[in-house]
Amino acid sequence: MACFVVPTAEAVVVTVAYFAAKKAEKKITAPEHSGETRLELNEAGITWSKRLSWLMGLLWGGVILLAFEHFWHGEIVPFPPFLSAMSSPEDTAEMLHEMATVGVSMALTVTAVWGLICAFAQLKIKKIKAADKA
Repeated sequence: MACFVVPTAEAVVVTVAYFAAKKAEKKITAPEHSGETRLELNEAGITWSKRLSWLMGLLWGGVILLAFEHFWHGEIVPFPPFLSAMSSPEDTAEMLHEMATVGVSMALTVTAVWGLICAFAQLKIKKIKAADKA
């Protein structure tokens, strides 16, 4: 019904954090990297804005697909209250339960997968740095 609302809320928070991290990284790194090559810029590893962009893509992609699927099945309607489950108190209680169980578990799963992706990427960077030093 409305399980996609929880990942949507997480995606909004991650998007705000992404833009804040990108702005902070620009302020910090812009003056000192004027003459360095791209390889020297990437020696520090993967920036937080890049990592957050991966999570943002995973979350927004899932949210768009889920919203389309719910629209296709008539659970989202183009008129108020927009969620068909909000038409009666019984349906609203069921919707909130689904959001608390399915929505939260989806958001946690996507975030855990993102964490694994980040860990794998960091390991690959360490291997590349170790190979370059040898």
